[in-house]
Amino acid sequence: MSETHANKHWIQAEKPMGTITKALNLLNHFCPGRAEIGLTEFRTLSGQDKATVHRHLIELAANGFLEQNPVTRGYRLGPAILRLAAVRERLFPARSIVAPIVERLASELGELVHVSLREGLHLSPLIHHDALIHGTRVYFDEAELLPLHATASGHAMMAFGPEHLLRDVLEGGLPASTAHTITDPARLTEIVDDVRVHGIAFVDQGFEADVSSYAAPLFGDQPEAIGTIAVAVPTMRMTDDMKRRIGDALPGTAAEVTDKLGGVVPAHLKRIWAHAA
Repeated sequence: MSETHANKHWIQAEKPMGTITKALNLLNHFCPGRAEIGLTEFRTLSGQDKATVHRHLIELAANGFLEQNPVTRGYRLGPAILRLAAVRERLFPARSIVAPIVERLASELGELVHVSLREGLHLSPLIHHDALIHGTRVYFDEAELLPLHATASGHAMMAFGPEHLLRDVLEGGLPASTAHTITDPARLTEIVDDVRVHGIAFVDQGFEADVSSYAAPLFGDQPEAIGTIAVAVPTMRMTDDMKRRIGDALPGTAAEVTDKLGGVVPAHLKRIWAHAA
C-alpha cells in the first residue's frame, strides 16, 4: 500500500532560546524513527556544544524526562513523560473527548482528520484518525511538530490565535518545505487575513508535496484559538466535490470540538461560518 508522507522532522528557527528551553527542546528530537539518541547525535541535531548538551541530558535524566540505555549509552524518553501525560489527560481529557468526533468526520469524508494544539510557534498533534479506505493516503506522525507558516492548521492558528503570533512567525523566518511553501512575508500576511474573512484555511502542498489540507480553529474559554482541526487529503483526491464536502463539515465539527473542550467560538466567527453554510 502506498502512502503520501505528510510530515518530516522539522523545527522552525525561533528567537534565541534560554537555558531551560534549550534543555527541553532536546526532547523534540525524538520521533518514531528516532527512539534513542546518543550524545554525539544530540550535539549534531541541536547545534549546541558537547559540554552544554551533556549537562542538559544529565539534568533531564535526573528528573525523569530521559533515561539512559546502560548498554548503548543512548538516551530515550523517560517515565516522567508518561506520568505527566497521564495527569494531563486525567485533568484535561482532550484525547478521549475529541476522539469520537475526529473518527466520525474521518469516516464521513474517507480522509485523514487531525487535531493539534498550539505549542509556541508550532502545533503539537493531539490525535488523528484515518478511515483507511484508500490505497494512497496521507501518512501522519503525531510525534511531529507542525510549522505554522506551511500548514493549513498553522494559517488558521495565526488567523484566530494571539495577535502577536503572525508577527513572531514572520520574525522567525519562513523556510520552504516544498516548492509551494509560502516564504514571502507579505503573501503570508495576505493569506492569514483572508482566512480571518472566510473562517477556514486551505493550503495546497505547503508542507508536503501531493498533500492538500483544510483547517479550522478551536477555542478555549478565551476569544483566541488554542488549536485546530484539519482534514488532509492527497492532492489528487482534492476535487471540487471534496472541497465542498470539507467546507460544509469542518466549521460545525470545529464548533463541536470547541464545545467539548469547554470553549466558545467567538460570535463573529459563528456568523462567518453560518453565512458560509
